[in-house]
Amino acid sequence: MGILGVVILARHGDREEFFQDPYSYETAHTTLTPLGEAQEVQLGSFLRSQYLNPDSPQFINGISTDIAKDLQLLVRADNGAESGVIADSAVALLQGLYPPTPRSAAKLANGTTIVGPFGGYQYIPIETVEPEQSIDLEGWTECPAFREHIQRFYDSPQFKKKAQESGRFLDELKPYLFGRSNNLENMWNIFDFINVNYIHNETFAFRLPPTFLEQARALANFHELGVFTDKETDGIGNVAGRTILPSITGALERIANPNDPLSLVLEEISYKPFLSLFNITGIHAKYPDLQGIPEYASAIALELRNNDEGETYLRTKFKNGTTDSDFRTLHLFGHKEDIALNEFVYRMNLAAIDGNQKWCGVCNQRTTRGCSICTDDVKGHPVPHVPTIESGTDKPWAPLLGAQNLPFFALFAFILAFFGVFKLYKSRRPRLQGYDPIPTAATYYDVPVSYPSMYKQGY
Repeated sequence: MGILGVVILARHGDREEFFQDPYSYETAHTTLTPLGEAQEVQLGSFLRSQYLNPDSPQFINGISTDIAKDLQLLVRADNGAESGVIADSAVALLQGLYPPTPRSAAKLANGTTIVGPFGGYQYIPIETVEPEQSIDLEGWTECPAFREHIQRFYDSPQFKKKAQESGRFLDELKPYLFGRSNNLENMWNIFDFINVNYIHNETFAFRLPPTFLEQARALANFHELGVFTDKETDGIGNVAGRTILPSITGALERIANPNDPLSLVLEEISYKPFLSLFNITGIHAKYPDLQGIPEYASAIALELRNNDEGETYLRTKFKNGTTDSDFRTLHLFGHKEDIALNEFVYRMNLAAIDGNQKWCGVCNQRTTRGCSICTDDVKGHPVPHVPTIESGTDKPWAPLLGAQNLPFFALFAFILAFFGVFKLYKSRRPRLQGYDPIPTAATYYDVPVSYPSMYKQGY
């Protein structure tokens, strides 16, 4: 039967050590490793077997299987925190999703056929999302309210109790940290250092006691869940998930639109949105074993399907890294089956942070990430009035436009029209020859667009 399309959220692959400030989550430089590249290619190949294989029950109806069609795909990657690791992971994943093929070729006028480089490598566009330009994939950085949330977590009785319980283990761990702080506030960095070296440093892996890595992982899970979740669905602790929600629901609505060729959306992200989204949708409550940091190259798949009555439903699946051989179906919000798309969108909109202006208010941010030009919702006073041509006021010639001068202007216009020199032109924006205007959000969401049928047929 196949499906309408899918939105995929994928975590990046293995990388070098990645330091994050425990109080602000500002980051240091890191790099994707060859292992990480291989993990992402493997994930891409798995997704190809699920969604681009005509024999798969999850085959996306009408999608091009061998040659990537730009109108059918939308790929976005966080290009902030992890120094290009996430964007590079997206490139690697796409190599597995749409591998090189000799069909990626062009026949020239002289009869010569040219196959793309590297045996037909396919260059699929990736939108790199910069934190300074969009809050979508990294809503937690430079957010004062989120920093306050982190501090409240560190000051909570729950955290202090855990710090006391883990004190002995953290002291035993100190010789393996090479001068790094061993307090619970620094637990993410402790775990990341141990995990990276356990994978890449043979001597370190040999010396580390058998249970230390898993104990550190458990404490890191406790730490990151406390930071990137919240008791309230619309709480600031869920900000990493709340800011990505509009792009998810928007993509699903586009896929559900039969006039839109979009069929597969990939958003390459860090682990933080996973934690928040699992909390918002009730996955953590229903599946306690998923209450932790997802593995490298993990993926959430949101599959759109039609039932026998023609209603559109959403099926959620999760694959925890490359060690999982297949997807695992998850049920959202306590449901025991697929959820209607309308219900999913409605519930998500209740928690979503849609746009910079709302983010500035939620985060109590007044200066960075575009908040300095927000309205009085953030600044506390209205945006200064900027005179415009259309307003007809605040100009030295405004008095000339008064009612007492209208008869004069009417007579002058009549004289010009009489001599054939006065023409009224329909307003039109200037346009360079051969160039189309840049599409806006309305192009995709508000204005019905008709596309050639071949894009839905996979030609």
